[in-house]
Amino acid sequence: MIQYRAALGPVAAIALFFIGTQWSPFEPHPAPIDPPSSPKGTISWSDHDWDVFSSVVAGAGEAKLDKLPIGKLMAVIGTSFVGTAYTPNTLDIPGPERLVINFRGLDCVTFVENVHALAVAIKNGAAERLDNRADVETEYEQILRTLRYRNGVIDGYPSRLHYFSEWIEENARRQLVTNISKDLGGIIDSETIDFMSSHPDAYRQLDNLETLKDIQQIERRISERNRHFVPQDLISDVADHIQDGDIIAATSTVRGLDVAHTGLALWVDDKLHLLHAPLVGESVQISQLTLAERIASITGQDGIIVARAHEPGEPVLRNAALAREH
Repeated sequence: MIQYRAALGPVAAIALFFIGTQWSPFEPHPAPIDPPSSPKGTISWSDHDWDVFSSVVAGAGEAKLDKLPIGKLMAVIGTSFVGTAYTPNTLDIPGPERLVINFRGLDCVTFVENVHALAVAIKNGAAERLDNRADVETEYEQILRTLRYRNGVIDGYPSRLHYFSEWIEENARRQLVTNISKDLGGIIDSETIDFMSSHPDAYRQLDNLETLKDIQQIERRISERNRHFVPQDLISDVADHIQDGDIIAATSTVRGLDVAHTGLALWVDDKLHLLHAPLVGESVQISQLTLAERIASITGQDGIIVARAHEPGEPVLRNAALAREH
């Protein structure tokens, strides 16, 4: 913990201390509540989810972390979740598709989504409005819904951005992130995407034929697009152009699958690591290996896609890969 606090700087260290005194990811927390149905496509927040959210936001407000660049802020928020349990399939709840709020258990994608959404909420001044829980919850739900769903609208299971390359593309289109993979010397991944429709038994929602057809149509659209990625043997060469808090998507060698894993870039002792929620390890953690070493050591991964979050209201980044902050 000392190493990455030092890497993020004294302001971040103060924030992590403040957050940790109010909520600890290492303490036992209750199992997720049974979410009631909601006509708005949103499930209820548990009090523990609110406690986690409000502690992170209040800590950031106390340390004035809203003044940090959004990538640095995401790195601070992400490290505050170190030790939080890895929990798969938290979004696949019974019933119709709804927005899930869950800070108590995270997978690699919900970790990235919630850290990004928390950063935007903090930048938008949520710390000053925590006494109005209902309004702040609604604001956060809108931020998270915008990141997680196509066009920010929940319209059944296919409206969720299941393939992470599309997650990046859709959020780039809405000027929430910039995909800098091409600027980093990335090459085109021409693999046809069809993993979900080729494995319908792995997804209960694909029992519905119309849903399956919708997913197949989405897969065809993704397959037709130019998807750039940085091959694993180039990661070390371009690492200096990757910043704290950049979104990292590890590309997959599995047929029909675009991305195998996601996380955030984090500089530790002048080396680039991955802050993530891995299945192996069972909790949010910082990789022991550098990012380049980790990708090279996993046979199912062969490179990375890199996206950089925008400051709220910021225009599209240009030549983002040329910047270096760590």
